[in-house]
Amino acid sequence: MLHKIQTVASSRRFATTCSNTSQKVAHRQINKLLIANRGEIACRVMRTANRLGIRTVAVFSDADEKSLHVKLANEAYNIGPAASQQSYLRGDKILAVAKKAGCQAIHPGYGFLSENVEFAELCQQEQVTFIGPPASAIRDMGIKSTSKHIMSAAGVPIINGYHGEDQSDEKLMQEAKKIGFPLMIKAVRGGGGKGMRIAETEADFMPMLQSARTESEKAFGDSAMLLERYVRSPRHVEVQVFADHYGNAVYLYERDCSVQRRHQKIIEEAPAPGLSEELRKQLGEAAVRAAKAVNYVGAGTVEFILDKEDLSFHFMEMNTRLQVEHPITEMITGTDLVEWQIKVAAGERLPVTQEDIVKRGHAFEARIYAEDPAGGFLPGAGPLDYLSTPETSNTTRVETGVRQGDEVSIHYDPMIAKLVVWGENRASSLQLLIEQLTNYQIAGLPTNINFLIDLARHEHFQAADVHTGFIEQHTATLFPKKVIPATKVVQIALAHTLNERVQSGASLGAKTCGPFDVEYGFRPNYRVPRSIKIKVGAVEYIVTIETDNDGSYSVRVDDGEWMKVTVRRKPYANRFLLETNIEGHVSCFNAVIAGENISLFDENGMIGGEIVQPRFLVTESSMGGVDASSVTAPMPGVLDKLFVKPGDTVKAGTPVAVLIAMKMEHVLKAAKDGVVKAVPNAEGSNVRKGATLISFE
Repeated sequence: MLHKIQTVASSRRFATTCSNTSQKVAHRQINKLLIANRGEIACRVMRTANRLGIRTVAVFSDADEKSLHVKLANEAYNIGPAASQQSYLRGDKILAVAKKAGCQAIHPGYGFLSENVEFAELCQQEQVTFIGPPASAIRDMGIKSTSKHIMSAAGVPIINGYHGEDQSDEKLMQEAKKIGFPLMIKAVRGGGGKGMRIAETEADFMPMLQSARTESEKAFGDSAMLLERYVRSPRHVEVQVFADHYGNAVYLYERDCSVQRRHQKIIEEAPAPGLSEELRKQLGEAAVRAAKAVNYVGAGTVEFILDKEDLSFHFMEMNTRLQVEHPITEMITGTDLVEWQIKVAAGERLPVTQEDIVKRGHAFEARIYAEDPAGGFLPGAGPLDYLSTPETSNTTRVETGVRQGDEVSIHYDPMIAKLVVWGENRASSLQLLIEQLTNYQIAGLPTNINFLIDLARHEHFQAADVHTGFIEQHTATLFPKKVIPATKVVQIALAHTLNERVQSGASLGAKTCGPFDVEYGFRPNYRVPRSIKIKVGAVEYIVTIETDNDGSYSVRVDDGEWMKVTVRRKPYANRFLLETNIEGHVSCFNAVIAGENISLFDENGMIGGEIVQPRFLVTESSMGGVDASSVTAPMPGVLDKLFVKPGDTVKAGTPVAVLIAMKMEHVLKAAKDGVVKAVPNAEGSNVRKGATLISFE
């Protein structure tokens, strides 16, 4: 059991009981809370609120009516269409719901309105407690140029760059040349990797600047940029801070969030490996100075760039909200940061001093996304046809907002869940992470789970040799050309065969549906070879199966050697759990079968195969290929812009459309010279993956 440094409130309602101080603070009773968010963070806040006896109110868009956070809340209100600009970003609608429902406070979670100055001010005007810092702190830290000046004055190290108000192309190019290349272009109001680009050379600068501006305008309504010296191979280390209304502030140690893709975190750990206790203290004290410099209140994170070579650190930004990765801090300090947020917002003092906060053990968080790592981490969407998660415990947390059968929407971030584990040390925590990742099983849409397993097993990650360019540096070993063992192909074939027997038994009204029930038309002592064509990735295999007299099988793949195989089903809840013995090698796996698609889950993650039907069983419509002379949607999304129309002549590499998917902008280009024949979809249309957007003569 992890050490707890604060007691848990046991009453159905709690009221603030702060002693009188020289600083006058409004004490508010909070017994009803609106969560202005969705997904896993809304569910996370509700868990703590329920434990404290606080009733919760959810808000939801049209797309989220049946979502888990709606089900878990005591009340829920629709606030508009699926697009976040018309729902979750409508502060006026959300505040109206809070007042209608009788809520004393609003918790914004992260993203959406969590760092919106205007919303925080509106809550204050309407006397609804905003569970977050003062609007002034959000404003100062939200504008990166302003934050750099404040941090410098507070004695927090900052990195060289340009943070000025002159945003003309000429001025920015001039400053870029002064800083030198490569350099980082960042949205002044940015976050989550949006509005961020790296210009490697002077020639890259203007295209990268325009792209960052466009993305920033869409995400934050502001196109102002700042420029910074780009530190190659830095570590991203951030410090969790917490402050109350009385000037008390503490740090809860640091997290290493270096391993990222598209400038977004994918795996985090706490504490950061390889730091001396002296350096930890320096980072923590610098973070507290940063918080006090803006009269901060509540939970915040101060992010630093840590030079991998000399371990010098520089202020990057402050996130004035609860971070996605806050659970790993809770795991190593035994705290509930959401409970602290609620109580401090209500007027209570911090429950601890710096001396009371003791770190223990090591924790990892892996973000599970609907995305295609091998395809450039392009986000995905679709139904969660099968979802099985690890069992939770004191050492394993699953933070999620979805259930089996739910759909990952194109309108929001593609994160499915956060898997959080704790161990006595880094090695044991990392081993538990790998084990629990193999127990996180999803079928129906692509995920990054296999990639996370490979990443966690990578020798350099195991050695804590991490930096923000980790994935790019190790692309060859993180994405090797994998050879599918013949035994895996055999297991796919056997899963298909046994599943047919189960289905056959069920269709004939059999009392039992075990995988070894005799199928219709079965004749003993009659060996008939059966051939099954299986496609794994781009490779097709022919698997030949013969049933032997003793109930075992003789199997071979293509023209390979015959293998002696036995297989049995193991009882395990509703899983199709199979154990095979292939030439003396016994292994166990879970099989998920949906039509012709088969997913196997074992200690190496998931492998997917497809039973290839004979050609006469394939419908004509399913055989149609995509026109080679076309631009198609690489993922589901919203067609944001079209740059061409029928009759236009384009050159190879010319941008022809912009697709918005999972809050990211993707510029699509023509693959070769041609004349536009048709543009089937209008701007603003929702398009599926593979949809033809531009076709050519």
